[in-house]
Amino acid sequence: MIRQIPKNIEAEEAILGSILIDERLINKVSETLDAKDFYRQSHKTVFNAMISLKNQNNVIDILTLTEYLNNINKLEEVGGIAFVTSLPNKVPSTANLDYYIKIVKEKSFLRKVSYMGESIASLGYNNEDNTPEFILDKIEQMLSGLTKKMILTKVDNIQSQTLSAYMEIENIINNKGNLLGLETGLDDLDHFLQGLKNSDFMILAARPSMGKTAFALNIASYLAVEKDIPVVFFSLEMSSIQLIHRIFSIRGLIDMTELKSGNLNNQMTQELINISNKLSCSKLIIQDNIFNLAVLRSTARKLRRERNIKLIIIDYLQLLEGTHRENRNLEISEISRSLKLLAKELDIPIIALSQLSRSVESRQVKKPMLSDLRESGSLEQDADIVMFLYREDYYNPETENKNITDVIIAKNRNGPTGTIPVYFHKEYVRFQDLAKD
Repeated sequence: MIRQIPKNIEAEEAILGSILIDERLINKVSETLDAKDFYRQSHKTVFNAMISLKNQNNVIDILTLTEYLNNINKLEEVGGIAFVTSLPNKVPSTANLDYYIKIVKEKSFLRKVSYMGESIASLGYNNEDNTPEFILDKIEQMLSGLTKKMILTKVDNIQSQTLSAYMEIENIINNKGNLLGLETGLDDLDHFLQGLKNSDFMILAARPSMGKTAFALNIASYLAVEKDIPVVFFSLEMSSIQLIHRIFSIRGLIDMTELKSGNLNNQMTQELINISNKLSCSKLIIQDNIFNLAVLRSTARKLRRERNIKLIIIDYLQLLEGTHRENRNLEISEISRSLKLLAKELDIPIIALSQLSRSVESRQVKKPMLSDLRESGSLEQDADIVMFLYREDYYNPETENKNITDVIIAKNRNGPTGTIPVYFHKEYVRFQDLAKD
């Protein structure tokens, strides 16, 4: 059985004919279709000519269309005057235009699926220079692009965009006090950032032992366990078991030292049972076996489709493998840019943990700065928000600010910078707001 290429010539002709009957319909058609969605080359040419006439503020009718096609030496190619004049007669009713558009869009989609299948097959045969991770990432990109193309989107003009922007401000005014993004579980930080906002790429950086992983786990476990929000935690350093032990301590308020030693009293045991039950029913996803950037992106796209994840956390960025293995700065730049684009593509926030350079240790003042971001200035450039963790008691045990961690917002593309002090319970590896007087 010979497979037929998906197409509907009659629907394509009906769309072109509808525009010739009522030129205003070009606006509705062009919001959904472009020339590539038509199968027949002559139909692509005619539609492009109609778009050109529209863009030149010219009338679109049989006479102007024929003249335009003749001027660009395409009239005979599409079938001559006879073809152009026949188009209005191919329209049963312009009232059915939405149905014709739907048919053409669906056929175009099916052709793209077919072509994509051929491209995937060629990747399988020509894989000498392509790693499995590269191939998987390419396939995921194709699928993502195909999904976007199928969405019938309208191209907004400045008027509609202005209205949307105004309505967003109006919504903020009418919902004063409400966050614009996900909570972190730390009220002071939430109010400062207005929550973790969709499409934001955030860097959380600190020197070792400052509590980066603990801070990220506090956020992840709060959202997943307390708020029932799907979160994925990509751990490149610690195992899932180690992370879950920390969550037991964070959310169950169980002393980490006692937990590790198994020296639990009856109350601690009961808290362990309670938090184990809550965690096992939560929407937290921990991936501790992914180290390649391409695989991470592929997995994230899959989890976004299937689990509707709302936040991605990566611990930590420097342990990811990109394609530029021979040049570390280029590799980090690639990883950073890819994660920024992934946050935008999936329309969710991404938090990537990062190490700071040793230059911090050589300074008298140990508070981190943007220039301390390790190995690449692209981290600062790509990130919407850069946060540092700093504990004075790490460097000065005699300080009065014991157990106080400064969350330093060093960069905030859409908001203020500053420092939010929070309390760090070492025994529970838990962060919380400072008590108010």
